[in-house]
Amino acid sequence: MNELLWLLIVLAVYGVTAYKQTSTQTTLIAISVAMVVGTAADGFGIIAWIIFAIIVIPLSYAPVRRDFISKRLLAFYKSVMPEMSTTEQEAIDAGTVWWDGDLFSGKPDWQKFHAISQARLTAEEQAFLDGPCEVVCRMVDEWQINHVDADLSDEIWQYLKDNKFFAMIIKKEYGGLAFSAFAQSRVLQKLAGVSAVLSSTVGVPNSLGPGELLQHYGTKEQQDYYLPRLAVGDEIPCFALTSPEAGSDAGAIPDYGIVCKGQFDGKEVLGMRLTFSKRYITLAPVATVIGLAFKLQDPDGLLGDTEDLGITCALIPRDTKGLDCGRRHFPLNVPFHNGPVRGKDIFVPLSYIIGGEAMAGKGWRMLMECLSVGRCITLPSSAAGGAKSLALATGAYSRIRRQFRMPIGQMEGVEEMLGRIGGNAYLMDAVTSLSTAGVDLGQKPSVISAICKYHLTERMRQIVNDSMDVHGGKGICLGPNNYLGRAYQGVPISITVEGANILTRNMMIFGQGAMRCHPFVLKEIYASQMKDKDEQLESFDEAVFGHIRFAISNTFRSIWFSLSGGRLSSAPFKDETAKYYRSMQGYSANLALLTDISMGVLGGSLKRRERLSARLGDILSNLYLGSAVLKRFDEQGRNHDDLPFVHWAMQDCLSDLEEALDDFLRNFPNPVVGFAMRALVLPFGKRYTAPSDVIEHKIAHILQHPNSTRDRLGYGQYLTQEEGNLMGDLELTLLNIVKCEPLFDKICKKLGEKLPMTNLDTLAERALKEGIISSEEADLMKEAEAGRLRTINVDDFDNQELLMSTSSKVKKPAAKRKTANKAKAEPTSKAKAESASKAKAESTSKTKAKPATKAQPKAKPKAEKTES
Repeated sequence: MNELLWLLIVLAVYGVTAYKQTSTQTTLIAISVAMVVGTAADGFGIIAWIIFAIIVIPLSYAPVRRDFISKRLLAFYKSVMPEMSTTEQEAIDAGTVWWDGDLFSGKPDWQKFHAISQARLTAEEQAFLDGPCEVVCRMVDEWQINHVDADLSDEIWQYLKDNKFFAMIIKKEYGGLAFSAFAQSRVLQKLAGVSAVLSSTVGVPNSLGPGELLQHYGTKEQQDYYLPRLAVGDEIPCFALTSPEAGSDAGAIPDYGIVCKGQFDGKEVLGMRLTFSKRYITLAPVATVIGLAFKLQDPDGLLGDTEDLGITCALIPRDTKGLDCGRRHFPLNVPFHNGPVRGKDIFVPLSYIIGGEAMAGKGWRMLMECLSVGRCITLPSSAAGGAKSLALATGAYSRIRRQFRMPIGQMEGVEEMLGRIGGNAYLMDAVTSLSTAGVDLGQKPSVISAICKYHLTERMRQIVNDSMDVHGGKGICLGPNNYLGRAYQGVPISITVEGANILTRNMMIFGQGAMRCHPFVLKEIYASQMKDKDEQLESFDEAVFGHIRFAISNTFRSIWFSLSGGRLSSAPFKDETAKYYRSMQGYSANLALLTDISMGVLGGSLKRRERLSARLGDILSNLYLGSAVLKRFDEQGRNHDDLPFVHWAMQDCLSDLEEALDDFLRNFPNPVVGFAMRALVLPFGKRYTAPSDVIEHKIAHILQHPNSTRDRLGYGQYLTQEEGNLMGDLELTLLNIVKCEPLFDKICKKLGEKLPMTNLDTLAERALKEGIISSEEADLMKEAEAGRLRTINVDDFDNQELLMSTSSKVKKPAAKRKTANKAKAEPTSKAKAESASKAKAESTSKTKAKPATKAQPKAKPKAEKTES
């Protein structure tokens, strides 16, 4: 009995050192001390020490361990791990590991996390948001853009160029704005709340494209020529990657170039003959310079001994002979410029390669590194901006719109949707703030960018669907007064582009995350590929035994979390958020443990079991999303009024995480291993449920009442209360309705009647005559009634206005529309037109030159014409 007790004590000592992830030396010292004390207490004899020596010496003495253990493990490892393709290798090598690595460690360092600098705007960036961004939002007429012109107006195009909206990423030395990633995100959020066409048009040149690639990889000649022209809008860029035969599998593009000699500007030069067919290329119809990705081949050995050089990126001017560019796709009735780019046997000099001849074949690495940054900014920011605007708009509409003599926002079914909308909007804004802060610190977080792209666009889809349900007929009837319908039509676009969400979730997040974020997997892979046998064995030995210690540590951490629920774990704050920190620490250990067991049991086949890897990716993703929420709450002063959003977001993330965990365990192909893993990580079932009705009721209340918490949620969006801004009009009407409600109750009480809250203008006149209210109060009620009618009414049209042949000729169809209460509801199209004219007068634009396909493309730099 005494021996058993001391054996358990030694195991407990080992468990504590494993839990703390101490070094091997510290662990051996601690166990040895426990053995010595146990021996002194007659708990251990000579046999125990012999067994201890047999186990410890081979494991702690490297030469013995390598020859007798690691060599065999290396042979087994090579037999089960599949070969990694060049494109896979480059994708994994691209980018950096940041907070996602901590989340994979089993022991995230919350102190380090909260020490990450908060993203902030400079005075110049804030002035841009308050000035040019506000002006261009005022210029937007969504109905004109989407239904009539299928394009931004000439004035908007020129204003964007004049104010360098296309140059946010370009350095100041080239005439750009050199904005931070956080500032770019805030700009796109504001624009996305007004127009998807506008935010897409601005977002693409500042994301993956010629500007980004040139700054990182271009030759000095290319940078000096193109970057100043891109900065002022003399060049409009696009990047052509996707082919009909290769969408998400961009590494399989069939487009090719052959290195050869040919005639260029009357001289024989070394160049490439390109054949390609691209589609879905944003800004291609108006672009003057096309970034092109293709596979470069050198069959005659003109550049060296390698025939297949690999994916290469080049810049092709629009006036290049044989280039077919200008036609448009029509993606779900959201007419941002998007179209095909084609060419057959087009000869261009090698100097067209971004970075020149030295970068031939290095395009995939270039694209992966730039994409790891761009995917953190463009689509996530546009989704977050749309979410914030719709959260405020749907909350306001729910308070203004009444059914059964009460605001529809008081109905529990609507409250459920408002809770989801508000909670998601808070979470999405938190994620963009954290992710762009990482980019501004120099990170290129490829795994985080995939998490941001997938989860924020999916949550935007949920928000739009919920908002549409709340708005009902108001949402489905398109027209100048509809601020929701185009978002509903266009949200699948963001789901599809920059890596389809199906692929991003099922292959990329965990596929790259397990390799990049795990502290030992990549080291093992690289070690197994080394040529020198001695170096290979030494590196593999170090990696694999580090991996074993890591797995044992996470086993103990997972067991302790399962038994205690994380209650005894430390947390950086002792308030209502402490339980979330403790839970996430436990789930971090669970993720690392399940990953190790899965890779050990399934080997290389794990990456082919996409649904399993997707669920592990969901665990990692929800840990990151939850981290962002906790960071935002802390950065904004741990304001108690914001806790309903925090609780909703954290409970939603953790319940989703547990759902993914449960699904993973239920569907693990080896049921015995699956049962054992469940006993380790989820022995008592799930700990979290979806957010409660009480939390969603609180969020719904916040969204329907003017308050500082609501203001923080919508901060930075275009909410200016001026004619033509539908969102601003909603905000003003909400404020007026809230002010009118006590007046309405007072009138009903004085009159002794229970009236519906309609026809407030007529009621105001009656109450004024009877001395119940003042003239100022009557004016307020009349203004509130006009706003109420504008909010609930929908547009209708003469039949001819809806015909394409007619609407293409009628430049202002909104002027002819009729509303149900024309005398009371002032047409917003007129207000928009007046607002756009005012904005135009304020802008510095004096021309109307749009970068359309009709314009002559700009000349190419002479150096690129004559040099090879």
